[in-house]
Amino acid sequence: MISEFLSYGFVQRGLLAGSLVALVCAVLGVFLVLKRLSLIGDGLSHVCLTGVALGLLTQTSPLYMSVPVVLLSSLGILKIMDKIKIYGDAAIGIVSAGGLALGILITALAGGFNADLFGFLFGSILSVGRVEVFWCAALWTALLLFLLLFYRDLLAASFDEAFAHTRGIAVKRLNACLIVFTSVAVVLAFKVVGIFLISAFLILPPVTALLLARTFKQVLCLSAAVALVSVWSGVFLSFVFNIPSGATIILVNIFFLLAAYLFSRLGHFLKSGEENAD
Repeated sequence: MISEFLSYGFVQRGLLAGSLVALVCAVLGVFLVLKRLSLIGDGLSHVCLTGVALGLLTQTSPLYMSVPVVLLSSLGILKIMDKIKIYGDAAIGIVSAGGLALGILITALAGGFNADLFGFLFGSILSVGRVEVFWCAALWTALLLFLLLFYRDLLAASFDEAFAHTRGIAVKRLNACLIVFTSVAVVLAFKVVGIFLISAFLILPPVTALLLARTFKQVLCLSAAVALVSVWSGVFLSFVFNIPSGATIILVNIFFLLAAYLFSRLGHFLKSGEENAD
């Protein structure tokens, strides 16, 4: 069954694009979770609805329409946080509410909800084309280069921004770069898991890794591994049982998170037992 499953071209493209997006979201999610900006994926995914609706209204590619819309919105979040001096979650909420309202309005003007829009809302990984695969590969390559060049700065800024600033690290520029990467990842991810589930793609693998890993590099690697296995398992299960792929991928992620939590609690319990015995 697996060989038959992998023999289809649309499955190969979906798995490749899904794997690349999973890697990007898993790595970015680690930094976003540590910076307490993990909900930015949720906010930008709502804004993504505006880009998709504009694409349907103008009969152009929702992918190309969503990228500039989400990029501008993400930079708007940073400006609100910097200029108006409000907390990140509040800034995300403001942009999220505006993006969702505008998206619903444009959707109504475009003729309402249809099959194409539902595919973007809830994911349709097996409809991924070669263009999406190319952009996913380009984004992963760019993110790897960014990490190689600024790994130490990102590490310092993730745990203590004030300390990083005193060392001369351009924290605001690093944050802006992370947000830009996240924006493009959100746009590419809506085909994989759907607009409504993107934030889970950015949060669940990093949190799972943080429960088990002991070093920062282990967190990055384990987060990427969990995301990859979730995509492959989710797509295969959706193919076998004829269920939505995006929701299945997220549920597999939740299963791994629960397993990691139970494993970490068991380890803590055993360690406490040994200390009490001593």
